[in-house]
Amino acid sequence: MTLYVLFLVICAALLHAIWNLISKKANGKMPFIWLMYIGSTLIYLPLLVYHVAGSEKFQFTGPMLWFSISSAILHIAYFLILQEGYRRSDLSVVYPTARGSAPLLSSIAAIFVLRETFKYSVALGLVLILAGVLIITGLKFTSGDKKITTGVFWGTLTGLFIALYTLNDAIAIKNYHLSPIQLTFSSNAISILLLIPFLFSKGKEIKREMSEHKWSILAIALLSPAAYILVLQALEHAPLSVIAPARETSILIGVFMGSKALNEKDGKKRIIASILILGGIVFLSLA
Repeated sequence: MTLYVLFLVICAALLHAIWNLISKKANGKMPFIWLMYIGSTLIYLPLLVYHVAGSEKFQFTGPMLWFSISSAILHIAYFLILQEGYRRSDLSVVYPTARGSAPLLSSIAAIFVLRETFKYSVALGLVLILAGVLIITGLKFTSGDKKITTGVFWGTLTGLFIALYTLNDAIAIKNYHLSPIQLTFSSNAISILLLIPFLFSKGKEIKREMSEHKWSILAIALLSPAAYILVLQALEHAPLSVIAPARETSILIGVFMGSKALNEKDGKKRIIASILILGGIVFLSLA
């Protein structure tokens, strides 16, 4: 990994952790997500115009259309599930579980579905990630820990969609050579259209979100695509097996923010758990 790629990935991790903190505090639902997509599309339209005018024509092709649609559907599901997790549990539970379960699920699927070779590095990675999740839960799954176990559930479900959209977009970038900026912009624009039918009766909620959370919406609209564009840009210069674990340094940043900015309990324990999860991701990348 070159210093340029490392810089892209670290910046992406920082931006990703910051917008998740903002998202947790906003506690938004579908109208919030829809407004975020609108804001993102408006913010990044000048960048798209500059990109197209300065380097290449807009790729209005079949692969761009279909990968944009699939990416939009997967990202919408990801945002809705993530927000539900944040409403039900702590940032320092949902965030590391989501980011750790994505490579965990990908590795399990590769072994049992694709019949890939089981390696010792994979075994160690899986053990470390599971150990981290168990530490987060406090090694207890009783009714008294319902908030934590609920967070682990929604975090794991979020991780599933992270794995799916990462694979989808990586194929688009690497195999079909689609532009990261154009793919992200098209996906966001299509997401706006896909959500409209579900918002006809939510006019009051939309107005309330605009009134109460306009700055949070704008911040996420700016930071979320920026973080992802940086990752996709890095994928043009390094393999997914290198980029994926490196970007998960955001786990430590996110848990630290949850502990300090939101005063979530068990901060030290969750940071230790996050280090284990991050270590597990690194070992999975060595397979």
